[in-house]
Amino acid sequence: MTGPWSLRALVADLAAGRTTPEAAVAEARSRIAAASFNAWVSSAYVPASAGPLGGVPLGVKDIIDLAGLPTRCGSVLRADASPATVDASIVREWRRAGAVPIGKTVTTEFAFFAPGPTDNPAAPGHTPGGSSSGSAAAVAAGHVPLALGSQTAGSVTRPAAFCGVASLVMSRGRFPVDGVTGLSPSLDSHGMFTATVSDLALAWSALSGEPEVEASVPRLLVWSSPDVSPAMEKALRTAVSQLRADGAVVDEFPDPALVAALTAAHPVVMAYEAARERSVELASADRLSDPLAQLLRTGAEMPRAEYEAALDVVTSGGSRLAEIVTGYDAVLTPAALGSAPSGLAATGDPVLSRPWQALGLPVIAVPGLRDAAGLPLGLQLVGSASGEAALLGTGRWVETALKR
Repeated sequence: MTGPWSLRALVADLAAGRTTPEAAVAEARSRIAAASFNAWVSSAYVPASAGPLGGVPLGVKDIIDLAGLPTRCGSVLRADASPATVDASIVREWRRAGAVPIGKTVTTEFAFFAPGPTDNPAAPGHTPGGSSSGSAAAVAAGHVPLALGSQTAGSVTRPAAFCGVASLVMSRGRFPVDGVTGLSPSLDSHGMFTATVSDLALAWSALSGEPEVEASVPRLLVWSSPDVSPAMEKALRTAVSQLRADGAVVDEFPDPALVAALTAAHPVVMAYEAARERSVELASADRLSDPLAQLLRTGAEMPRAEYEAALDVVTSGGSRLAEIVTGYDAVLTPAALGSAPSGLAATGDPVLSRPWQALGLPVIAVPGLRDAAGLPLGLQLVGSASGEAALLGTGRWVETALKR
């Protein structure tokens, strides 16, 4: 394994003419061949258009349409899917930014819990997380410096944490989701993976057109769960001490009950909407994995009143959180309960992402921490809606401070 591939370094090399898009794609192919980690399901190459990324190889999660390749969604139900005729909107946006999609990465079945074959490059024999398993692994292995994911519960943040890379979950609605096979319209969000938060900031600027933000010393609220592992809790508290030593204000999150309420509302919304969004698959539930079949059946049987009550919790919770975070730059929390569990039969628990995903907020995963066994431990920073650029500036400051 060569280690993650720096997006900033590659963009600089492309801009200076020290390499070419063709050479970058060839390098990506070579890296994949050397150690695939079962991160990819198909390959393609379309020449890059002009853009600030200038020919950067890009991995695309296999629930996102890429013209010329089938979108199989990690499911036997899509095994014979025809190639997509057009790109998803988000792929078109990345092409405009200069990225070159080189293939489709492994997803769990319909972006839920049943895993594919992908191993974790940062912890071989341990899950890479899910559902964006292949994209996180492809970046962790250095196959590509940029890969696309999606998040409905914890499908971007958790794999980033387990694989020791950075990720951004975009504010829901920042970019259209047409051409993406989703689960829950009010929860589905776009995401991406890079080696570092600094690389995320560059990628976001190229995609959105927003300038990169150089953050000042941040004001943060910190929240943790009693269910996190001792190693994760120790890492979080050590990080808080380091951030405070570097001048950050880090106060305790004042309303844990709010987080608990949002956490409980999220799976209700997800199940109800998934049963309707994936009604075709529900009709073939006997061919689905047990977890997905159970999700769809639960949602189909759920009274609408229960769903609407959960939506009310989310709406009121968003208003309450906006009050709490006034004067702060982000909420700092563990990105997962601990390091990646051993084995590839499950992808871990998304519980620590549920409250923030219910609200559709941007979230970045900050890599760099490790447990005593050397396995990655990720932190997450939660920002304000449509506040990606500012959040990434805060994340870059935190990333730098934690490296000292």
